[in-house]
Amino acid sequence: MSTTAVHSLWTTAAEPLDKIPAPHIEYAQLSPTLIVVGAAILGVLVEAFVPRKSRHYTQVFLAVVALAAAFAAVVGLAAGGYGTTKAHIAAMGAIAVDGPALFLQGTILLASLVAVFTFAERRLDPAAHGNRVDSFAAQAGSVPGSDSEKAAVRAGFTTTEVFPLALFAVAGMLVFPAANDLLTLFIALEVFSLPLYLLCALARRKRLMSQEAAVKYFLLGAFSSAFLLFGIALLYGYAGSVAYARIADVVDGTVQTIDPALAGTMGNDALLLIGGALILTGMLFKVGAVPFHMWTPDVYQGAPTPITGFMAAATKVAAFGALLRLLYVVLPGLRWDWRPVMWAIAIVTMLGGAIVAITQTDIKRLLAYSSIAHAGFILAGVIAVTPDGVSSVLFYLLAYSFVTIGAFAVVTLVRDAGGEATHLSKWAGLGRRSPLVAAVFAVFLLAFAGIPLTSGFSGKFAVFRAAAEGGAGALVVVGVISSAIAAFFYIRVIVLMFFSEPKPEGPTVAVPSPLTTTTIAVGVAVTLVLGVAPQYFLDLAGQASVFVR
Repeated sequence: MSTTAVHSLWTTAAEPLDKIPAPHIEYAQLSPTLIVVGAAILGVLVEAFVPRKSRHYTQVFLAVVALAAAFAAVVGLAAGGYGTTKAHIAAMGAIAVDGPALFLQGTILLASLVAVFTFAERRLDPAAHGNRVDSFAAQAGSVPGSDSEKAAVRAGFTTTEVFPLALFAVAGMLVFPAANDLLTLFIALEVFSLPLYLLCALARRKRLMSQEAAVKYFLLGAFSSAFLLFGIALLYGYAGSVAYARIADVVDGTVQTIDPALAGTMGNDALLLIGGALILTGMLFKVGAVPFHMWTPDVYQGAPTPITGFMAAATKVAAFGALLRLLYVVLPGLRWDWRPVMWAIAIVTMLGGAIVAITQTDIKRLLAYSSIAHAGFILAGVIAVTPDGVSSVLFYLLAYSFVTIGAFAVVTLVRDAGGEATHLSKWAGLGRRSPLVAAVFAVFLLAFAGIPLTSGFSGKFAVFRAAAEGGAGALVVVGVISSAIAAFFYIRVIVLMFFSEPKPEGPTVAVPSPLTTTTIAVGVAVTLVLGVAPQYFLDLAGQASVFVR
């Protein structure tokens, strides 16, 4: 073959290269996520270059400013009409900018901002060697009880990496409910899960329990990611695309052009049903629905309490947002197949969470089972398959996240010689020893129980009404029974706090800094405002309930 022939082959091969289209990224509409990611990367640099003495304050300042700025960006986008009239698909089809995405992102950012205050709390534990300490291990890499750990405590080290890790987690959570194709969904899942696995292992007290919780969470999380990824592969084989709209079109049968390479599998219903089931399994694991809930109590109990509050609130919001988008945008044509399954899961989750919670003796495990029951209540709204269903779920998530963070912030205050006193017997008589803390905790418990004039009542009422109107009346009956069972153990804790004799060697209530006080105050304020005057927020959730397709 002559050189000219080779040369001409090269030129013909090289000609189309200038036709690769440049990606078109709408940076302004992705700004909330970009701000948080940028701050997280800055936080990593702070760890490398800022002297150890100033790191804590620098990281707290950076995290708070970033979350506040990202929230301002979400509000700006919503005010600019991106939640309603200008809703569209951004970033080359990867991210949806619409009402539900902005509402959920705003909720995640506000909840995370309040949770970061509890991370920064340094007045609850007695000072160690003249240094104030927070809830996190002095040096995460050292073996619990080893000489290197003791040396780190003496030197006053603190794990300030929790702030950039939390920001990375928040960034993943912001993308998760807004993802508009399955690969973006999976990447967002990993981006927020991996930092959470690490954060769960960082407790200063009870370190072995904390590390055990992190390993359990990691292993079960890896399983759920594998289910999700396998489901994505099957759905790709079914539809020839990972984009939500394209899969929905193939499900509806509106797609005429078939890729010859996929002609053998495209439209094969077995792939659709198995793939859809696997993806739902992965999502239900994240929301903590029965039977995928086994990690929840152990992880909630073992993780540092500020992390538990952050995780319980923000992860649920992100996961339910993504679940809603999958069911309402990708699989509405499959409604007859997934609704009966979700019915069963919602019923088992509501009853399972409420009944098992009665037997708990540890306050963090009790709150974990209560969060499982709440996942069941929220699923009732998901099953409604109406715009009211979406808005009721959005409102419930907003209400639930602040009650949860507030409740876990109160748990950090009740302490004895071994750190937090989480065993229920130690809470006896707390109302006489510290009436204010007990009263605040009682408000949160009443909200969890769904007593009128609290946000929990407004949320449950909205979700149950949407479910009843969507034809799921039987589900509402089960929900009301579960709420009654749940109310029993919440009120039992209130009775224990106010009507039992305090023990002489019982725990003390630590006096927090303004940071934790702010977290708890915001939690109480949101709980009461959403309970007494919920209409504005219900309307807001109603305006934000339309998914862009």
